Amino acid sequence: MQLLVVNPNISEPVTDLVAAEARRVASPGTEVVVRTAASGVAYIETPLEAVLAGAAVAEVLAADGRTADAVVVAAFGDPGLPGLKELLDVPVVGITEAALATASLLGARFSIIAISERITAWYRDCVERHGLAGRLASIRSLRDPLRGIGTVQEDFGPELVRLANEVVSRDGADVVVLAGAPLAGLARAVADRIPVPVVDGVSAGVAQAEALVRLAPGAARAGSAAPPPRKDTAGLSPALRAALRREPRP
Repeated sequence: MQLLVVNPNISEPVTDLVAAEARRVASPGTEVVVRTAASGVAYIETPLEAVLAGAAVAEVLAADGRTADAVVVAAFGDPGLPGLKELLDVPVVGITEAALATASLLGARFSIIAISERITAWYRDCVERHGLAGRLASIRSLRDPLRGIGTVQEDFGPELVRLANEVVSRDGADVVVLAGAPLAGLARAVADRIPVPVVDGVSAGVAQAEALVRLAPGAARAGSAAPPPRKDTAGLSPALRAALRREPRP
């Protein structure tokens, strides 16, 4: 099995975190190919930045995703995910949808720990889009500016653990979701300091992508994830144009 894991942020240190966690959790025999978006922002906090990231991920999928058995979009908020599912005939899994689905299996109510206050409104929208608003206990976030997106775990580890315990004691969370690619791998390190299950989006995304490949549910030929109709295009890369038309890669 080959999984393509894409970091929609342009930060290579975050890609390194994602790659390490994805390969750690992948099953024996699964090849994990990791790519970084070629354009966009260092880390995504707003819907506009997510639009930019979604376009960048589409280019990666067109170039490298057509030989993969499944794709994992490794940024919380799943930038561009509904449209990206139309591009390929294999499962395309976002780490948000995977984390929320996993949390829903582990408890009645979950809370999300985010790395910035600005990002929380978008995350709340994501939860609502998945129909899980009634199971969201809270979203709490770091308040201090980030020194570097690749060092969030080192800079704010104790504060992230404090927030996780706070959502349990004050908000009634049965499960904690540590949100965002910069926190990849942290759940594994701090699980013994939090009294409820802790979900890592990258781990959940890889595990669920593998499960979907093994289940072999078939490709979407109708419905919301069906391929878009063929039409004239302009300004697209040859790879993306070919992927949209289901043609061989140029």
